[in-house]
Amino acid sequence: MRASGHLENFTDPEVTCESCHTAFRAETLLEKVRPDGVDGLTPAQIGAIVSEHHVKCPNCGSLALSVPVPFNLMFGVDWGVTSKERAYLRPETAQSSYLSFARMWDVGRRALPLGIAVIGKAYRNEIAPRQVLFRMRAFTQAELQVFFDPAGFPVPFDRVREEMLPMLRVDRRERGEETPVPVRAGDLVGPGGLPEFYVYHLVHTVRFFRDVLKYPADRIRLFEKSDAERAFYNRIQFDVEVRLDSLSGFKELGAVHYRGDYDLSRHSQGSGRDLSVHPTGRDPLLPHVLELTFGVDRNLWALADLHLTREGERTVWKLPTYLAPLSVGVFPLIAKEQAPYALALADELAAAGIPTAYDDASSIGKRYARMDEVGVPFCITVDGETLSEGPSRDTVTLRERDSRAQERVARDRLVERLRSAMPPPRPART
Repeated sequence: MRASGHLENFTDPEVTCESCHTAFRAETLLEKVRPDGVDGLTPAQIGAIVSEHHVKCPNCGSLALSVPVPFNLMFGVDWGVTSKERAYLRPETAQSSYLSFARMWDVGRRALPLGIAVIGKAYRNEIAPRQVLFRMRAFTQAELQVFFDPAGFPVPFDRVREEMLPMLRVDRRERGEETPVPVRAGDLVGPGGLPEFYVYHLVHTVRFFRDVLKYPADRIRLFEKSDAERAFYNRIQFDVEVRLDSLSGFKELGAVHYRGDYDLSRHSQGSGRDLSVHPTGRDPLLPHVLELTFGVDRNLWALADLHLTREGERTVWKLPTYLAPLSVGVFPLIAKEQAPYALALADELAAAGIPTAYDDASSIGKRYARMDEVGVPFCITVDGETLSEGPSRDTVTLRERDSRAQERVARDRLVERLRSAMPPPRPART
């Protein structure tokens, strides 16, 4: 953590009430009077805002609030036989990739660009955990670190040049504007602009949120951080924000960071090992890093905010079919008569790779409702016709979640029918 710079830089300003001694995160305390946050402000500037707006302690109502002081967000742990050794839980999963880089270079055929993906827990000693899954002390991150040659990172930029991106640049924010403006990707690059490789990955990041997670395009914006606001390791930083009604505004769900050579140079200094690489036929070079981050917990909340709906007395989580934790629920209409058939059918579907839940409790309507609430896109009901000797033998009722439309489907066509109704996501290809 010392080598990565987090020990001295990974801080948030903390404000303490001098009456009740409760500590608050400055950004949380000022969210109503300064919704853009306090990144880049000095403690004196934050203190002046607190004084100017007569901010009160949310706990006791006192105006006696301290001047903000830096609070390190890492969890410290004493360990070893004497408990005199000091360690820290990782505040971001990215450091695992940097520590593994030398080994991955050897096993990755010594070629750039080299991508290392990691998903796991990160830990931050938040001053004031709040906003459900958005401000927690233990959370799940998914990140992709792309190591590349700083002399050139070739990408097929012409394929995305005409893409429109919802941008909120620093200059517009300084004028008090909060609404994103569509900007053509090709207009973001060039002299004094952003690198092509960076804009190319911005395009794909927006496509992921829009086309895979199905967040409405008019709720997405790319929020540019200024020199003072962005993380200490970043050269360029755009946060991917989505407007969530449940949290009354835009919230960060991911980001694209250009970290330069900060991480590998710091770890080289800390370890005493040169992390430069020697591509075949090339001079030694220290790779730069492009980081794509994704908050797993936050996006679970966003999926509920944007896709969980009420239709009269019915609650439906309209998840894209490929994101649903279960694909189909299988029910016997009358458990005593049709349970063996329904259980066998559920096993058959599961064996075919279709995640399946079996349920025979309560009325068929309540079973449908339970599946609707957790986002299961299809339900199958085994009834008297299924076991009859007539033309409907070995057919079942297939019900679709969103429309509630029903159809009879032959058992031997179910797997094909379900797979055709649950196509994988198809974002624009480049």
